[in-house]
Amino acid sequence: MDAHSKKVAGYGLAAVAFICVWVVLCWPWLSGAVTIPFDAKAHFQAQIQFLARALHSGQSPFWTHNVFGGSPQVADPQSLIFSPAILLALLSPAPSFRAVDTYVLAHLLAGGLALMMLFRDRDWHPAGGLLAAIVFAFGASAAWRVQHVGQIASLAFFAIALWLTLRMLQRGSLAAGALAGLAAGLMMVEPDQVALLGAYILIGAVVAHWLSGGWPSLRASLLPGALAAVVGLGVVALPLLWTWLFAEATTRPAVDLVEAGRGSLHPASLLTAFVADLFGAQDPKVDFWGPYSPSWDAKELFLSQNMGQVYFGALPALLLMVPGLSRGWLWDKGIRSLTILFALMVLFALGRYTPAFAAFYHYLPGVNAFRRPADATFLIGALGAVLAGYVLHRLFTEPRLGLTKFDLLWGGGLVAALGAAALLLSAEQGRLAEAVKPVALAMVWFAAALALLYGLRHLRAGLGPLAAAALVTAVVAADLGVNNGPNESTALAPDLYDVLRPDTRNETVQVLKRLTAQPAGSPRRDRVELLGMGFEWPNAGMVHGFDHTLGYNPLRLADFSDAVGTRDSIAGPDQRKFTPLFPSYRCRLANLLGLRYIASPLPIEQVDHALRDGDLRLIARTREGYVYENPRALPRVQFVGGWEMADFDAMKQSGRWPEVDPLQTVLLEVEPPVATAEGPAQTRADVTVLRYENTEVEVEVTSSVGGFVVLNDIYHPWWRARVDGVETEILKANVLFRAVQVPAGMHRVRFSFHPIEGAIAELRERVSPAPVEEGEDLLPLPPLKDEPLVADGGTLLPSLLAGPSQQVRDSLRLGAPTPSASREMVSSALAH
Repeated sequence: MDAHSKKVAGYGLAAVAFICVWVVLCWPWLSGAVTIPFDAKAHFQAQIQFLARALHSGQSPFWTHNVFGGSPQVADPQSLIFSPAILLALLSPAPSFRAVDTYVLAHLLAGGLALMMLFRDRDWHPAGGLLAAIVFAFGASAAWRVQHVGQIASLAFFAIALWLTLRMLQRGSLAAGALAGLAAGLMMVEPDQVALLGAYILIGAVVAHWLSGGWPSLRASLLPGALAAVVGLGVVALPLLWTWLFAEATTRPAVDLVEAGRGSLHPASLLTAFVADLFGAQDPKVDFWGPYSPSWDAKELFLSQNMGQVYFGALPALLLMVPGLSRGWLWDKGIRSLTILFALMVLFALGRYTPAFAAFYHYLPGVNAFRRPADATFLIGALGAVLAGYVLHRLFTEPRLGLTKFDLLWGGGLVAALGAAALLLSAEQGRLAEAVKPVALAMVWFAAALALLYGLRHLRAGLGPLAAAALVTAVVAADLGVNNGPNESTALAPDLYDVLRPDTRNETVQVLKRLTAQPAGSPRRDRVELLGMGFEWPNAGMVHGFDHTLGYNPLRLADFSDAVGTRDSIAGPDQRKFTPLFPSYRCRLANLLGLRYIASPLPIEQVDHALRDGDLRLIARTREGYVYENPRALPRVQFVGGWEMADFDAMKQSGRWPEVDPLQTVLLEVEPPVATAEGPAQTRADVTVLRYENTEVEVEVTSSVGGFVVLNDIYHPWWRARVDGVETEILKANVLFRAVQVPAGMHRVRFSFHPIEGAIAELRERVSPAPVEEGEDLLPLPPLKDEPLVADGGTLLPSLLAGPSQQVRDSLRLGAPTPSASREMVSSALAH
């Protein structure tokens, strides 16, 4: 067998070994004994279940009625529509917890295999590729933050894109360029900060290749690079446009430098790269005492305890120090650029603790749109895996090289110094007793790593390279399995999330599903409110098909949020925020929403102090709490004869409604298309809902007089309406909802969601405001400012589309009059 064949066979064996390690370390989840908790269930499990239910019922998943009065799923970067999750949704109408967990963990398998291909392309030793794959999949944030499903996907596609990008540069391959663009596009299509930083690393790798190879390298990569850019832009252009427009209409605040700095990685957390459980994040018997706990900077740093864990193994960390740094191997030409990028990721993660972050924030596009520099720990783990694997490659391919006694002393001294620093820090915090055990265990792992490296040359000579590689693999896998294995941040009992199973027998869910069921054609589609039933409850409607007034998502339409009072989640009753327009469950807006049932773990009077006896009726008592009925809730679809003009913004601020009967008068902010006299009109009409689906609502109405079909779903500009097949205008009605004017007689009204057409029209309006009319008042211009845009739960969308063109801004500054009907739109566009 020639050298090439041996190398191929070696990588085949290494790939099999990695898959075996993946199965063993992931088995607690693959077996169903535990499940990935928190966001992976409360948010992403519900998203995948909604996607599966939509596809298997023949519906579009682009809009959901199940949360926040309606939301554009196609524009939500956490909807998973544009991710491989759609394949899982296609396979099963009800993906199980185990299936979704396997889907998430499979990303880490794919990313690890991609790094092995990177090593193979560069003719590096299979043992190094195997080490890199294991550390990538089970080190640092890949292990500790696996519940952040979107970021795990971004990390996996980053590894794939890095491999293909380096292959493109190495070979000048058009095919590799196209695939690199596809992988980078999939990394960015549902944007988060991991994707943004991954994009910068890919750019850095390309620039480094050009600088090191000069004009010939640049020329050879121009065509493949251009193809990669075209393919990548083709993948991301429309989804990013949708996300940007959605973000502009949401409640997500801008992230200033101070706010972003609160998501920094505390320098003390870097010690967890050497002492895995220094602060008690894994041990339930120890109260977490590290940064982000009450004894540290809890008022200044807003991170969960698992976000500061960066352990990626004693042996990989030691390889970076000895001989990586001690002999300068990390500065080899073939790896130097990744070493620099690794150092920059560490610098970025530290955020406010170095002056560099202010420069990143102000001068790197997109950075000022994110609130958590610590997300760079994902990339620290990925790049650290490649660097450690490269150093191991050097040890395996240069037979006369091995650790000397000087290396041993140097490495041992450095590890001892880090252990001493950990003990001094714990003593300063008064937690020395808790730190002794994890520091002692860390010293054991590092001692084993030192011994293994020192004896590696003799092991290779005596046992052979294959046995030596197997021993290294076993040590690293055991280390990461013990120190980064299942814990309360990453693995909990599946039954804790039973309410998110489509076939749950949960008593409260069964009661609500029974109460909200309606006969075919009914104009009713009652909403419910899950008032602080627990962290896993807010998105349960997406699983079970009922409509919840609230939900769990950092992105929700500001119009609805301002009126109804939504927050990111409603895990506890204390998180219910009442507003002037929704001051109590007995209010007009609750009735218009069709909010008929409220489930609460507490008596409702303890939450809504404005309620009087008889306002709500207690109709069920379940194991989880109380179920109340609002008997005044209105149908989802109404026919109203009269109309009246109203100032919706003023109403939201004051909470005062005009003295009109919502059964006789619909409130509008513009005049209807067909001029009719303002005022109430009492009329009777037959209303039948022929179809009510995610993106299609069809209504048949028969009335002796003209009037308005009112659909009590949230108004959104991407919806269109047709009356008897003729397109007509959707009017914003009663502050939040939709209305269509119809003449007397029998008519069929069809509402449909058109995200492409709607987004293009909205973008056109932002860039080119409607023509002005003579005599209109001038619009006072707000000062220009550079504010970031929002996108993913915990994440934000880079300002790739920066609002109106400078020409439009200049023309407005010169005093061009603006029609009053466009004032709100123009003012909003200028503000961004």
